[in-house]
Amino acid sequence: MQTFHQRSQQKELMDSEVVDYQEFAQCLAHLEIINIFTFAYRPTLRWFRREITKHSSEELSLLDVGSGGGDMMRRLLKISEKEICSTNFTGVDMNEWAKEYGLKHTDTNAPIKYITSNLFDLDLLKKPDFITNSLFTHHLSDKQLIKFIKWMDLNAQQSWFINDLHRHFVPYYFIKLVTRIFPFHRFVKHDAAVSVARAFTKADWHDILNEAGISNDRYRVKWHFPFRYSVTCKKQ
Repeated sequence: MQTFHQRSQQKELMDSEVVDYQEFAQCLAHLEIINIFTFAYRPTLRWFRREITKHSSEELSLLDVGSGGGDMMRRLLKISEKEICSTNFTGVDMNEWAKEYGLKHTDTNAPIKYITSNLFDLDLLKKPDFITNSLFTHHLSDKQLIKFIKWMDLNAQQSWFINDLHRHFVPYYFIKLVTRIFPFHRFVKHDAAVSVARAFTKADWHDILNEAGISNDRYRVKWHFPFRYSVTCKKQ
């Protein structure tokens, strides 16, 4: 029986197995389906729309960490274009196939760039205005996450934003059932519930942010339906 008092240390297959491009692409396609039907994009899209309205006359830049195939950036670009705001997007992901998938699914004229790298090895010639990540932080240990938060706070010029899962038995058993019923990729079948078990509660976020040295007056932890948390932090 899965317990939810603390984060699971179980590894996800996506983090431990090496696969070819075709299998990786199928996994990303299935994850995008789940993200659409679980409203995974909504917290980030709402945050971004609010942020760019404050800087509508400026040329902005956004770095998406753990960007996968770029599905989040393509949605953010649509908002940027609708609001007539010039924004350049860069996605960074460690997986060697993420860039290839992203380029195949992104218009060649879109202001979106893909980088394959460990984020801590990035040479940021110019610090981005915004740093985002979605469904990324639960892949990290608490120690790694604290380091990542400090890195974002050092490099984001305007603000940074985290969008991730809420560790709770309802989403855990719901996604476990859904991925058993439908013919999703084997990574999705295994990792979806594990991701929830590795995720966070509100108390976790406060502890981690305080450990990272982020003062309470600078950040906001917000719950979103269905069972997600976002963390918004503005630079001082």
